[in-house]
Amino acid sequence: MLKLILYLCLLFIPANYMSTRNTGKYDLPKPDLYSATSECRKLYQIMGLENHINYIAFEKAYTGFKKIDRKDKGIITLIDFTKPSTEERLYVLDIKHHKLLFSSLVSHGKNSGNNYATSFSNENGSYKSSLGFYITGNTYQGKNGYSLILNGLEKGINDNAKERAIVIHGADYANPSAIASGRLGRSFGCPALPQSLCKPIINTIKGGTVLFIYAEDPKYLSQSRFLSSGNPTS
Repeated sequence: MLKLILYLCLLFIPANYMSTRNTGKYDLPKPDLYSATSECRKLYQIMGLENHINYIAFEKAYTGFKKIDRKDKGIITLIDFTKPSTEERLYVLDIKHHKLLFSSLVSHGKNSGNNYATSFSNENGSYKSSLGFYITGNTYQGKNGYSLILNGLEKGINDNAKERAIVIHGADYANPSAIASGRLGRSFGCPALPQSLCKPIINTIKGGTVLFIYAEDPKYLSQSRFLSSGNPTS
């Protein structure tokens, strides 16, 4: 009878308890190794960006955004230079409220390429666009009208933005009508916007929000401290 009772007790002992008795460890759930990617993918879907924005560009922007402490608001401006200048490729994203606020044409530097931007520089006088992460600054009235200062956060990649006067401003060569020539007009390196969208976009992103200029550039992607596995201080 005693043997029968012991046998019945063993039948009702949970398997994970037996594992604990044998190994000295509990069978805890395995961690989700893709939790960061899953979070980004979920946000991408919630915001309904599938038919608007390249997921890889969005993922890079969001990865860097989370590592930047010196940011205000929950806004990311993404410029995707994998797209031609004839397509909308600047996006203002309200991450906090899950909204796409603006989608716009945007110019690249005259020496970065024709319809596509393929060459980038941080050097003064290069007339090329610079990739990477920026923090927006104050606005001012300049020779190109209402403009927004950009502070480059990546040394050797875009930290000469102020010295080069790389700012956001409106320009007639960035208006949709300019596309009739086969491409948008080009700047000296500034991300110039259509004149009708310049002021509302600048007023939305000014004062400490994140801007990210993306391209499939192996050199940049391997060097960016915001896209590495570490945790840089901004």
